[in-house]
Amino acid sequence: MEDERQQDDVPAARDALMSPRRLSRLLFGPDAEAQLPTPAPVAVRVEQAWNDYQGGRLGTVVAALPALLQTAQELEERAARHGEARGDCWAVSARTHHLAATTLAKIGESDVSWLAAERAMRAADESDDPLVLASAARSGTHALLANGRYDDALELGNTAAAWLASQVSVRDPAALSLLGMIHLRAAVAAARHQDRSTAAGLLDRAEELAGDLGSDENYWQTGFGPTNVLLHRLSVELDLDNVSYVVEHGRIDVDHMPQERSVSHRIDYARALSLAGQGDEAFTALRMAERTSPQLVRNNPRVRETLRDLIKQSPVTSGSRSSEVLVMAQRCRAVQ
Repeated sequence: MEDERQQDDVPAARDALMSPRRLSRLLFGPDAEAQLPTPAPVAVRVEQAWNDYQGGRLGTVVAALPALLQTAQELEERAARHGEARGDCWAVSARTHHLAATTLAKIGESDVSWLAAERAMRAADESDDPLVLASAARSGTHALLANGRYDDALELGNTAAAWLASQVSVRDPAALSLLGMIHLRAAVAAARHQDRSTAAGLLDRAEELAGDLGSDENYWQTGFGPTNVLLHRLSVELDLDNVSYVVEHGRIDVDHMPQERSVSHRIDYARALSLAGQGDEAFTALRMAERTSPQLVRNNPRVRETLRDLIKQSPVTSGSRSSEVLVMAQRCRAVQ
């Protein structure tokens, strides 16, 4: 995941999620004298890792995940053994596993992403905090989408949205943001299932919530607001093969958004430009995205697909490997 040196921390994150110690608290409980962490300092570390994720520093997040996941397990043990700060322990575990699920889905580790999402939602259930559960549900939709389970992602999104709306006041900007993001993820699921009417309805609901919020905010690291709704509308149209719409409306200002969101949009826009036969413009968009966050671009499956298409549109001749497109494709592991 690092930019300049050979280093792969994903197996360590996978090992942390699949450790035999995760299977049974009774069989593998810590020694009675073990010093278990408290939730407050761990919560700070987890939110710092979330900031790295939004900043596009995926290598930093993946490198931090193994220790964070181990600590989350220890917090769950504290909740079970001691009882004090029980809800906080489970809430921090949920946020940790949510981060793992979302990050791993982003880089194509779909199966292990589902495992992390399942743990996030179980911990959120135990936290007795509706916002924690609503946030964790987002990780479930990410993992289901990554695994191609679009119906299930839509069902989870709709169920979570209905439940959250009954639990909180829509005047709470954090709740409003989480509810809006759940609608947006469900809209993506509907679009990938080629259900335009459902996707449009969900986008409209999210747009109403963004209007109530009034501006682009970042409660619970959602980046929710009017601009994020617009970005998801473009992404949905791309999934529905409305390439011309994305090309016509995709040139928007995203510099004020979290880098994960701005780069994801530029990747979608480049994909649309490529499909429209505008290869030079597509490559320019990809290079701009790579300059903003190399790790997000170089580990994105859609980038690889787009680069392979650009190579077909402008094949390298005479065995030359000097093509900028080919060089970028090699950096992103789109070609050998």
